[in-house]
Amino acid sequence: MSINKENIGTLNKEYWLGRAAGYSEVNKEELEGIQHQTWKEYLCNQIRERYPNRQPSEISILDVGAGPGFISIILAEEGYQVTAFDFAESMIEEAKSNAAGLADMVTFVQGDAMKLPFADESFDVVFSRNLTWNLPQPDKAYDSWIRVLKSGGLLLVFDANWYTYLIDEKKRAEYEKDRENVKLSSLGDYNIGENFDTMEQIALDMPLTYKIRPAWDVEYLNGIHAGSVSSVEDIGSILYSEKEKINYCSTPMFLVKVVKG
Repeated sequence: MSINKENIGTLNKEYWLGRAAGYSEVNKEELEGIQHQTWKEYLCNQIRERYPNRQPSEISILDVGAGPGFISIILAEEGYQVTAFDFAESMIEEAKSNAAGLADMVTFVQGDAMKLPFADESFDVVFSRNLTWNLPQPDKAYDSWIRVLKSGGLLLVFDANWYTYLIDEKKRAEYEKDRENVKLSSLGDYNIGENFDTMEQIALDMPLTYKIRPAWDVEYLNGIHAGSVSSVEDIGSILYSEKEKINYCSTPMFLVKVVKG
């Protein structure tokens, strides 16, 4: 049974407000693990390819749904102008704490990812990770992200079909197999924790739970003439740690990339 749609926004925010400390621990694990290097190398290569003649200090990046700050931190380390944006105040506070000495190099902003409070064409790069699946109006989010992106700018969206197992028996079996393999690996299960059942209920009211992705994203972005749109079906094979690969074997992370026209 799904949650009353009138309460979905409030319940979703309450969930993430309460999840900040636990999610921050995952970000700290990433900062200390192989992901620190895999993500930094991949993102910096993508940005350099788009802007070969510009220094990081000349490139503005918006990290939408920054959470406890992992991506904002590793990009700030490289000298980019980073704005960390999240709707949960507690996530912003965790991000500031995790950034430590780099906090002064990052602009922290709280707000709605579906209605960004920035002027048109404000950023050279717009980045998002594991956010679009959790948005009640992902189309409005994409409209807003493209709006604030400069002409010729780069949009990088990383996500996965996280909750397909709730509506697809085959995916449910694959998901349960992942849980078994995680136990055998003794590496720890990212899908066991406080209030995960609440997020499953919220996911049932999120539209992208019922879409095939990244096909939906590519179709929508092409439909609004966002620019040159492409996708990578399993970018996690490059970016994930071994622990993540085992945890998310049945739910590969994809990349949707846009160079704005």
